Amino acid sequence: MSRIAVRVFARDPISEAGLSSQLRPRPEVRVVSPREDEDPEVVLVLVDAVDEESLNTLRFLRRNGDAKVILIPASLDDQGLVRAIEVGVVGIVRRVEATPERLVSAIRSAAAGEGAVPPDMLGRLLEQIGRLQRTVLDPRGIAFNGLSAREVEVLRLVAEGLGTAQIALRLSYSERTVKNILHDVTTRLQLRNRSHAVAYALREGLI
Repeated sequence: MSRIAVRVFARDPISEAGLSSQLRPRPEVRVVSPREDEDPEVVLVLVDAVDEESLNTLRFLRRNGDAKVILIPASLDDQGLVRAIEVGVVGIVRRVEATPERLVSAIRSAAAGEGAVPPDMLGRLLEQIGRLQRTVLDPRGIAFNGLSAREVEVLRLVAEGLGTAQIALRLSYSERTVKNILHDVTTRLQLRNRSHAVAYALREGLI
């Protein structure tokens, strides 16, 4: 099995060293330092909160390499969640939940081109979408619905933490249909992954 090259970034060198030491024994990953002449596949970014400095770091990492970025915040409010996804983060793991097992799972998902965001965070995004529709769009008689009813329903089930097979069972679709729906949404809106689709829908008021 090929080991995934991972780089750890933190403002605090002690935190950076601590997380690196947790990951080094894992056979699935290989921790590379900035001093090594090797580009990582995945970068883990430890932050206290999503502020402007953190966002600038995330933008820099996205502009200067092809590595997938996973954010490990100590705290994350709804605005920070949306902004992190918008700048290109593909995975989020709360620091209090950042066990080696959870991190390796997120790293493998990111390396495979998949998102890795806690289901409750996607749920919070969808709650904001609903609130935006009720409080801003509905009173003005505006309907920005660029998604079909079944696309909305699939996104809601993704937010509840259901996998492709579970969504297919719940909606009486085939797994291929569910995958095609998600692919159509991300392709049509030129989005990176499922969580980005939810964040985009929130920002643009699509649902």
